[in-house]
Amino acid sequence: MEKQQEQMKSQGQPRKVEKNIRLEVMEAIEPKVAGYMEDFLIPIEDIWQPTDLLPDSQSEGFLDAVEELRGNSAELGYDFWVTLVADTITEEALPTYESWLMDVEGISQQDTPNSWSRWVRAWTAEENRHGDVLNKFLYLSGRVNMREVEISTQHLISDGFDIGTDRDPYKNFVYTTFQELATNISHKRVGQMASKKGNTLLGKMCKIIAGDEMRHHLAYREFVKVISEHDPSGMVLAFADMMKKKIVMPAHFLRESGGSIGKAFENFSNCAQRLGVYTAQDYIEILKKLNAYWAIDNLRALSDEAERARDYLMKLPARLERISERMAIPTDDYRFAWVTPNGRL
Repeated sequence: MEKQQEQMKSQGQPRKVEKNIRLEVMEAIEPKVAGYMEDFLIPIEDIWQPTDLLPDSQSEGFLDAVEELRGNSAELGYDFWVTLVADTITEEALPTYESWLMDVEGISQQDTPNSWSRWVRAWTAEENRHGDVLNKFLYLSGRVNMREVEISTQHLISDGFDIGTDRDPYKNFVYTTFQELATNISHKRVGQMASKKGNTLLGKMCKIIAGDEMRHHLAYREFVKVISEHDPSGMVLAFADMMKKKIVMPAHFLRESGGSIGKAFENFSNCAQRLGVYTAQDYIEILKKLNAYWAIDNLRALSDEAERARDYLMKLPARLERISERMAIPTDDYRFAWVTPNGRL
């Protein structure tokens, strides 16, 4: 009887909950974040601002500069403008991305704000300039229907997005590492195409934006590397899980006025592939680079499940290569409300 009472008493006591290892790792890394901010972000007073790249509205030559901008934009084709618009909308959805990262486990901005939340705000502040400068360029170019662009931007922020990361910091940092490099590639190539068509202003603008994206990629890549030093099995499992789900673009819910969620993104992706701005091969190359930098093949003391995840990651590039060889880029007749067929209104 006494034994039974002791068991009941024991069962009635709250069990000691073990601290989530991810939270432990985030807390262990947190003191290093201030250093990461110094290494990978630029002080606000020193970094470029949109007005540094656009015609000066206070200058007497403003209208002449705008006319030149419009003239230099005349030779850029339909697929180019669709891609630039989608890139701009993606960049302008920063409120969604900040709110998403602020909810990640280990990032606190409420009772005890930490360095992680300061990083997210500072990163967002740098990223915010990208959508700002691109939006103003589109407006001044006169080549797109800005009201339709604005409707799509509002839809994207309102709809939010689901990238399969939950509140897991490991998965979220794997995602941002991948995505920052993907956007670096996209902006860099758009800039190169603009320059070849004689639009040196847009070429310079995209090149500078691409540079920001690379710095951010290097930061998130370092976060994951440090995580792997603390919890290699957990990191490998998170990486493999994200690759099994596939790394979707931040704007995969993109839509136009009256359209269904995701339809515009599918057609935008076709434009980007036709242009060669971001392709299936780029996706594979990013995966290879991450496997190499994070030394996935050389990690030790992995759990059995993590060993299987590691094997999956190492074999995945070759598998994706075989799939990409069979892929055909659609040449559909879909026309966006953002841009007329010849890139003119």
